[in-house]
Amino acid sequence: MIGALMLDIAGTELTQEDIELLQAPQVGGMILFARNIESPAQVRALTDHMRQIRPDILVAVDQEGGRVQRLRKGFTLLPAMGNFGALYLIQPEKALELAEKCGWLMAIEVLAVGIDFSFAPVLDINDISDVIGDRAFAKNIQDIVPLASAFMQGMRRAGMATTGKHFPGHGSVKADSHVAAAIDSREYQEIYDNDMQSFIKLQSQLDALMPAHVIYEKVDPNPAGFSPYWIQKVLRQELQFDGVLFSDDLTMQAACVVGGADARIRAALDAGCDMGLVCNNRESACTALTGIENLPLPNQERLERMRGKIPQIQIGEQLDLGNEWQSVRKVIEEFKNSL
Repeated sequence: MIGALMLDIAGTELTQEDIELLQAPQVGGMILFARNIESPAQVRALTDHMRQIRPDILVAVDQEGGRVQRLRKGFTLLPAMGNFGALYLIQPEKALELAEKCGWLMAIEVLAVGIDFSFAPVLDINDISDVIGDRAFAKNIQDIVPLASAFMQGMRRAGMATTGKHFPGHGSVKADSHVAAAIDSREYQEIYDNDMQSFIKLQSQLDALMPAHVIYEKVDPNPAGFSPYWIQKVLRQELQFDGVLFSDDLTMQAACVVGGADARIRAALDAGCDMGLVCNNRESACTALTGIENLPLPNQERLERMRGKIPQIQIGEQLDLGNEWQSVRKVIEEFKNSL
């Protein structure tokens, strides 16, 4: 069974405390960060060990490309998604082909080391947000939608579920919600007509969404990830979205308006999230776990869709994933080096 808490570990292998936490029924996911990565072989050994302890654990990572990629040493360095958007303006067909290949390449490498999925792609608009910027494909919806669609087709072809973020859109907020309270003062209709359209148009390709830690103050006083209005009314009822909902990291500054870690994860789950992330703070993770240990387990059938097609292969210090991998990797590296 899969629990409702996703947490992280400090090092490159499991400690005794990590092993005990992994066995708690309400732990459902593990997210890896750069500090957990030494080489492809080490990551695969780590994820294999996690599954030995907890066979149904979901393992995740932020491997978007550009400045957000945790797997670097021994892995292909991917371009930022905004580079595909720039190419799309002059060579749209080539940009779409490269985006599909990049989605496949990212996913095939992540799956090879035993990680089920990457929290990707970013579907925000590259507008005024410092924290989004070139993590987004483009500055407008009509370019984002085909590029993100191609990228997700590549992910799916490799056997990985997709997660769109940060619903209903983080690109039009200046503040970085990791370190500050982010407030968007626009009316619902303006958000719907602009930022939300990438999520709406790509809904059929999305297995999961991650709501933004942004307060859309004209719509609801709570950040979207803690808002029954955004999650139940807009996503589940109006848009009929039946995919997984992951809270963004509940230790981020913008989430702290809700109280302690136990209050925050309960607020996220009560609002309708399936799984809450508590990262980079073990004490908070333990507090969150205590806060939800008596709650029912989340929707299993929904969370099960996030399980990746992880190959049963031996991973060496260097990745070698076959001929298609080599040729696609060469194409993506050439594109990245041409920038």
